[in-house]
Amino acid sequence: MSAGVDLAIVGAGPCGLAAAVAAKRHGLSAIVFDRGSVVSSIEQYPTYITFFSTAEKISIGDFPFPVAGEKPTRREAMAYYRGVVAQAGLTVRTFEKVERIERTTTGFAVHTRTAEAAHVTAARAVVIATGYFATPRALGVPGESLPHVTHYFREGHEAFQRDALVVGGGNSAVETALDLVGVGARVTVVHLGPTFDRTIKPWVRPAFEGYVADGRIRMRWDTRVTAIRPAWAEVTGPGGTETVRADHVYLMTGFSPSSELTGPLGVRFDPETNVPEHDPATMESNVPGVHVAGVLVSGNDANRIFIENGRDHGELIAAHLARTSTTR
Repeated sequence: MSAGVDLAIVGAGPCGLAAAVAAKRHGLSAIVFDRGSVVSSIEQYPTYITFFSTAEKISIGDFPFPVAGEKPTRREAMAYYRGVVAQAGLTVRTFEKVERIERTTTGFAVHTRTAEAAHVTAARAVVIATGYFATPRALGVPGESLPHVTHYFREGHEAFQRDALVVGGGNSAVETALDLVGVGARVTVVHLGPTFDRTIKPWVRPAFEGYVADGRIRMRWDTRVTAIRPAWAEVTGPGGTETVRADHVYLMTGFSPSSELTGPLGVRFDPETNVPEHDPATMESNVPGVHVAGVLVSGNDANRIFIENGRDHGELIAAHLARTSTTR
């Protein structure tokens, strides 16, 4: 077991990094683990996306976030968070998956694995800031794992002059469809609801509706995908079952919080909202020493907590741990 730390943080997204910065400023030692790269969730964003938030609202730890335009791009955000790690001197171990966390007499043992070996790190407390992007919501239909099917969208170049099927009715589905039309794909959108989700950005909707009206996007409301095959998909809606050409299938159905680490520790989740039980003042869960941070706290409503309000969780956690360490 490696030398112990005050705080082990699972997830090197903006909220996990903010917790590490706050810990350091409160005189606590911290280590951050991530199964992928730093801010891997942002790495999964569409290549040319621009954030809705201003740079100031997604900055962390009072580190300035200079941008060329009014709002940061994906590339600028990734550069910024890399810079925070370097400037703050954070200990971040990327591509090191946390396999399990066990309680010990002095805190916790965090079991991790790299491509080369297994490791164990002792920690007084832990923060679970894993986000959603590792656990997309599956349709549970035949063919969902075929190579031309993906739950992530980076850019539509691959679908030029080909048939693309987008599944979903939220903001990600609409923006994916618009990008695909822009590169010359033939686009069909399938949504199981009768209208758009409430997450649609108001300035995006008119363009989408215009493409539907002129036939550049074929829309199927109240329709679900029942099977996926190479080059086509089977969908069922008000008019019955039909086959739709689909050289590429983009499942923009959202993501769900994972209980892979929290479940064995005994963290309780609300059965309806999937929100982990926690104290909003300290972000400590029902399990002493186990804290939650970031979008994981929003449960099923992923749009309730994002970088803007999730970045403050780290300060609450670090201040709480600093207080409790001085009273021991």
